[in-house]
Amino acid sequence: MRRFTEESVWRKSVDQEDIVEKQLQNKGRSECGTDIKDELHEECGVFGAYNLKGEDIANWVYYGLFSLQHRGQESCGIAVSENRDIRYYKDMGLVSEVFTPENLDKLHGDIAVGHVRYSTAGSSVRANAQPLVTKYIKGTLAIVHNGNLVNAVDLREELEKNGAIFQTTIDSEVIAYLVAKERVTSRSVEEAVAKAMQYIKGAYSLLVMSPRKITAARDPFGFKPLCLGKRDDTYVVASETCALDTVGAEFIRDLEPGEIITITEDGVKSNRQYCNMFKPARCIFEYIYFARPDSVIDDVSVFASRIMAGRILAQSHPVEADMVVGVPESGNAAAMGYSLESGIPYGQAFVKNTYVGRTFIKPKQSMREQSVKIKLNVLKENVKGKRIIMVDDSIVRGTTSANIVTMLRNAGATEVHVRISSPPFKFPCYFGTDIPSGDQLIANHHTIDEIRQLLGADSLGYLDCDRMNEMVKDLEYCDACFTGNYPVDPPTRDIRGDMEV
Repeated sequence: MRRFTEESVWRKSVDQEDIVEKQLQNKGRSECGTDIKDELHEECGVFGAYNLKGEDIANWVYYGLFSLQHRGQESCGIAVSENRDIRYYKDMGLVSEVFTPENLDKLHGDIAVGHVRYSTAGSSVRANAQPLVTKYIKGTLAIVHNGNLVNAVDLREELEKNGAIFQTTIDSEVIAYLVAKERVTSRSVEEAVAKAMQYIKGAYSLLVMSPRKITAARDPFGFKPLCLGKRDDTYVVASETCALDTVGAEFIRDLEPGEIITITEDGVKSNRQYCNMFKPARCIFEYIYFARPDSVIDDVSVFASRIMAGRILAQSHPVEADMVVGVPESGNAAAMGYSLESGIPYGQAFVKNTYVGRTFIKPKQSMREQSVKIKLNVLKENVKGKRIIMVDDSIVRGTTSANIVTMLRNAGATEVHVRISSPPFKFPCYFGTDIPSGDQLIANHHTIDEIRQLLGADSLGYLDCDRMNEMVKDLEYCDACFTGNYPVDPPTRDIRGDMEV
């Protein structure tokens, strides 16, 4: 079944939560009975580096992964190649927890790939952490992958019927097996990757490290970001430009949807045989929520896109108020945009505890009301007696937003108007985002006014689907989670839980 983190969710008071739960008909429970988090997660982030002078590079990957930590907090790992020998270290936890100076010092090599993970397909266990290191007749490969394949289950079953033995439950191992299989009859790893791409469908930004090269590939729809940079004698490939900035690398360009690049001692070469096969379908939620605001994806500033989303909200859903506030961190830029467009002052209403990890002790039933305050607290002197516009990036099940509205009212806000910088979620995602099935999405079975009442808000406004293109300068994107218009046919079995859909 689908996995969810053990981290506690923000809660309403017990009485109000019971109303929401009753309205949702007690849906949205995992098999073990833990609550689904009312927030979204990207599946993972990838980072690779190749030093042309033969110098150790693991530290670069460590810092690159640290800057991509927002893309996955469950596990991480680094694989390095030195003298045709690939070694790796991976474990559950944050980058700063998993990698110590001692185990980093053991990772010698001038080529390296790394990964941070949040599980949307496959269990959250050490065996499913990446990189996946595969030994086969031609040698050894290390693979890291961001995204989900829609045909992973079918491919896996077909491979198993032909004798394949899998060690993990993640679709990334299907890719690894296909690449290794194709490599046996190919002249190079990059040719094997190109052949494997004929079979895999869905979202993938992929790095494949063989002993003397890195091959990077972005799926033909361009669902997930992937970019190339360079600093002095080191090439870098990463999920986001913020990771390039962290290691001081200069941005060269984004990989095109469908492009394969290979980095060797001779530099970078490109294979565009899968480019322009389909209309691009970049994940719009990279711009709304997932990516760090200081990143630039496909020539569009993430920060600027969120400012624009706030401006659009102010145009579409104006209201008289005293202050605009953002729910940290992803709501802040949109709140600034709303303020700039409306002329209503932007202010701070929340203090976020940035030191809360994903494993903090879950409060008992009697302490549900306090669990939100572990992560977030209200600046009472800033909101007391004021009409507040609260801007957030999304509403999934509604419990988080309802909690925060309650907190603002308890702090003395006279009115709370909620503005959401995305349209209502109505459909699940199969491409690497853990948007749950439709029956768990509050917007799928409630009107906007019903949602407003459940949140306890004075008004509620969402970003209009028809205006999302203004956020990203008419860039082509996937909006299936809002519209149900999937660029690739959804799987007959849910790859996030291997169940019939």
